[in-house]
Amino acid sequence: MKQSLTLGKVTKFIGLGFFSTLKDLFTGKLEKEDFKNFLRKTVVPLVSILLFIGLWQMGAKSLYNIEAEFKIEKALNDQGPEAADALRDCMVSGDPSCQPNTLPSPSQVWGSYKSLLRDHNIISADKAAFIEKTAALNEKRVADGKDAITYTGRPSFVDQIFRSLKTVFAGFLLALFIAVPLGIFIGLSPTLKSSFNWFIQIFKPVSPVVWYLLVFMIVKTLLIDSNEDSSFTISFISVGLCSMWATLVNTAMGVSSVDKDFINVAKVLKLGNFQKIFKVVLPSSLPLIFTGLKITLSVAWMVLIAIELLAQSPGLGLFVWEEFQNGANDSNAKIIVAMFVIGIIGFLLDRLMLTIQNWVSFDKTGAI
Repeated sequence: MKQSLTLGKVTKFIGLGFFSTLKDLFTGKLEKEDFKNFLRKTVVPLVSILLFIGLWQMGAKSLYNIEAEFKIEKALNDQGPEAADALRDCMVSGDPSCQPNTLPSPSQVWGSYKSLLRDHNIISADKAAFIEKTAALNEKRVADGKDAITYTGRPSFVDQIFRSLKTVFAGFLLALFIAVPLGIFIGLSPTLKSSFNWFIQIFKPVSPVVWYLLVFMIVKTLLIDSNEDSSFTISFISVGLCSMWATLVNTAMGVSSVDKDFINVAKVLKLGNFQKIFKVVLPSSLPLIFTGLKITLSVAWMVLIAIELLAQSPGLGLFVWEEFQNGANDSNAKIIVAMFVIGIIGFLLDRLMLTIQNWVSFDKTGAI
């Protein structure tokens, strides 16, 4: 059994561990090995972050100068010295209308991040005001058997983040409900394994774009008379079909590698098929199944952006595409914000799966 930390111990560790290490460092009481650990776990990551920001700033400045010089030179050749001087003065003044549209600096990205949050607060206030204004009317419409009036304004950046999370978890659950049962049956039966092997090998490498087109053909036909927005349905089914293969393969591998002695003991105990699966096969296969699920969630988050873009689903994928198409002065900075958000959420999803996996401990027999 793994030793579990109580909430008090965790709080004490987080709140006091770092500061006590600093205190020991400045008072000279820190041991050599502890000092090395402190450097490796705290100082080195901070230095690497600062180095990354510094290189980013220099790169952005260099690209800015290259494009600025090109535009000034072009204005000089096409319109003369006065136009070139006017363009140079405009750039120096900071006027957004004449700034080179290239890689944004860290400060520009931070400004766009704050702008997106302000925009979210404005949209949230408008939505709350709309709901309050239409509450009485919607109550009357529902009583009369009519559909309620819904808010149709544009979603904010935060709303699009939650839409993407909703889509990826729906796709992940779909992958889980398809891949795990199918993987169990394939792993238990050599005949099924031979029958499905060609299917897995052919469809596993298929591009997310192709899966999207296939799902789009089917869903648009099934929902041909529906007034519902089908973009979410198309998106999460496409995500699930793209990402389920790692779980399917790992589940089949885990089930087929269960110790034969455990299966023989189940036969001696005359366990039924379901009892054998849930009491013997699954506990022994869980480590590999969790590994597959972890990969599936990562793949689902990666393919989500492309699929949302194609399906025009109002998530992060559509946000990135619209900003790219927009071409405004702050569009590049907003795309970088989205890139960081996508990366951070992907990291948190990976940590979430690892935490769930660590909640389940396995002994040598595979028992929970």
